[in-house]
Amino acid sequence: MRFSILLFVLYLALKVASIINKAFRKHIAKINAKVLIKTADGNRARLFVFNKGTVTSLPGDQKEFDVALIWQDAATGFSVMTAKRGDASFNAAAAGKLKVAGMSVYAQWFENGVKLVL
Repeated sequence: MRFSILLFVLYLALKVASIINKAFRKHIAKINAKVLIKTADGNRARLFVFNKGTVTSLPGDQKEFDVALIWQDAATGFSVMTAKRGDASFNAAAAGKLKVAGMSVYAQWFENGVKLVL
């Protein structure tokens, strides 16, 4: 439940930033990308859709995405995504707790955008 709430709050933060954060608006202005964040079992998931400056989101495990960040489980996803350390995602991937499906360049782009917001 906490993981789903975290993903929804992240969506709200990105949505607000797309309106008021000039650096983030510039970051998303020219790209069309679908970023899915989910658990390996697919029970917790949210799709973030970036469409040339707008941010929308859909709950649930979606089939069409450019990149998917797949967490081993909701507890791991929550703890790593809320970690203060900048290398937490890298360490989780190295330990096999985070997998990336699709075009990894979008994963890096998404992470860079989130850093502009948070």
